Amino acid sequence: MKKQHQELAAHRLQLAKETLADAQLLMEADRLRSVVNRAYYAAFYAVRAVLATKGLDSRRHSGVLSLFDTHFVLTEEFRRDLGRKLHELFEARLMSDYRELVELASDQVDELLAGAKDIVRAVDLYLK
Repeated sequence: MKKQHQELAAHRLQLAKETLADAQLLMEADRLRSVVNRAYYAAFYAVRAVLATKGLDSRRHSGVLSLFDTHFVLTEEFRRDLGRKLHELFEARLMSDYRELVELASDQVDELLAGAKDIVRAVDLYLK
């Protein structure tokens, strides 16, 4: 891996960890919509970190998800359930950010946060 890719991956992983910590604080404050947003972005930054190891990226969220699926999930470098969790986080973030009358259940948000933690943890292990 090129040094510039390694540095970018490390930076993005650090951002993912910080964003995940923010999500946890928001969960403790029962700010469920914000938790979903931060949990998704923690996973998103982590996935962009792993994409950096191969010099890959996209300007679109759907492009990032597709690249992760193609280059890491389908190749079994990452478990399929992590790809599924990433897509669930993406859909939940869209719903909670853009649909005004959607109520989020605490247990559902807790599950999404756990999924984000799994993704960040898996990327952290992969980069080590």
